Amino acid sequence: MVKISFCGISGSGMSSLAQILKLSGHEVQGSDRNFDLGRDKQNKAALEKMGIKIFPQNGSGITPDLDFVCASTAVEDSIPDIKAAKQQNIAIKTRPELLTETFHSYKHGIAVGGTSGKTTTTAMVGFILDKAGKKPCVINGGLLKDYEGKSAIANIIYNKGDICVVEADESNGSIDLYNPYISVINNISSDHKTLEELVDLFQRFANRTSHCAVINNDYPLCREITSDTDILTFSIKNPKADFYASDIIPLPQGTRYNLRGKTFTLNLIGAFNVANALSAIAVCSQMGVDVFEAARILQDFHGTKRRLEVIGSKNDITVIDDFAHNPDKVRASVSALRQYSGRLIIMFQPHGFGPMRSLGKDIMAEFAAHMTDEDILIMPEIFFVGGTVTKDISSADLIAHFKTLSKAEAYFFADKNEAEEKILSLAKPHDRIIIMGARDNSLTDLCHHILEKL
Repeated sequence: MVKISFCGISGSGMSSLAQILKLSGHEVQGSDRNFDLGRDKQNKAALEKMGIKIFPQNGSGITPDLDFVCASTAVEDSIPDIKAAKQQNIAIKTRPELLTETFHSYKHGIAVGGTSGKTTTTAMVGFILDKAGKKPCVINGGLLKDYEGKSAIANIIYNKGDICVVEADESNGSIDLYNPYISVINNISSDHKTLEELVDLFQRFANRTSHCAVINNDYPLCREITSDTDILTFSIKNPKADFYASDIIPLPQGTRYNLRGKTFTLNLIGAFNVANALSAIAVCSQMGVDVFEAARILQDFHGTKRRLEVIGSKNDITVIDDFAHNPDKVRASVSALRQYSGRLIIMFQPHGFGPMRSLGKDIMAEFAAHMTDEDILIMPEIFFVGGTVTKDISSADLIAHFKTLSKAEAYFFADKNEAEEKILSLAKPHDRIIIMGARDNSLTDLCHHILEKL
């Protein structure tokens, strides 16, 4: 047993790892600036309930009996906990380093990579393996709707087995740390790095895979990936792929598709989720789960929070919560929503000034390409939680660029409260209100508040 303090423990990636280590018998504590600011109260209460002690992020929890401190990549060296650890010569590990150590302690490590769809695919793989009795440990970045109430924060599946399923993050380069038994490359598209950098990252990822790489045949850059180990391909376009879905039909609350002559349904909308399902089915086939049994199990899968999640409807207006934050995710979400009738009122809150400098115009181009002239785009200012950054771009700049590409109405507001007031003033029957963005846990609360006020 070791004693660990997590700095930034409320984050989705940190809280999942903290819970797994607590359940594995280690002594776990932590701090988070959001707790100190009165945010994420549910997370704080949930972690405390499972025996994880929460300290203020003022250095008071950093004591000599700690084996090490695990620091989120979102925290700076200047915060008191990190300063205190350095002053006391306590080892500091990043979350990717600790997650990699945990991952490699299992016999069969399944690492799900790609610039989009990692969270949902990881959840699908874990759900299939769990329901099939394979006893996986799953460390995820999103909340698993089917596991609410089964753990403090529902971003894990905990079993005492020999399989570990994780998201392999390319944005910070930590994907380079994994040596997986099975790897997944869901897609390669513009995100935090250049396409050339991403191809190199994913090629190295495939090269380090010991058993099988599962790769999306529908992305040209994915088709460039080679491997000395086996490759399984999946596709919703190419019948020659190892796992191919045809006859994809949108349903009122999901999607129907055909796989190898049999018809299955998903409780999720969008052809991209069928692709995610194929990826998960391919992985699980390599872990001894029959292909049709895996597809059947997925018919009971209800997805992850904030992935086109319907919060509710009132007065014939539907409120949807979505995590989309890069061009590929925006394209997938908006094109899926366009398969259904009704005007879209989208509030998109970008995060990160650096990402918006490099990707902001591409994101606006995706909105413009998939929204109609009747739809409405609303943007509050770029989400910022502290730290030293260059604030040389604004959501106002992105809205101005969007207006050069589309005739749809578009508005910039300094904060979310003003944006909410505008949404409520515009909403009418048959509209769908989508609150879109990452990193800000209060966006889900905003969805519920809008629904209440409709």
